Amino acid sequence: MKQEIIENIKKLIKINPEETIEINPNYLEYFDEEELLEIQKQLEFKKQNIAKITNNYLDEIYEKTKKDEI
Repeated sequence: MKQEIIENIKKLIKINPEETIEINPNYLEYFDEEELLEIQKQLEFKKQNIAKITNNYLDEIYEKTKKDEI
């Protein structure tokens, strides 16, 4: 189960489907299954909401540039 979660995390981290993601196995051993599931859940949330997060960030930048022009 733990290895499956790790593979899911690697897939979620990928931007380009062709790239290979390597995570230090010693680092991964530090986490238990529950912690890895939480990491996976956070990555899934970010991936699903990236457009909204990006749009909010771009809106902030736009508003700051408008203030600078005044």
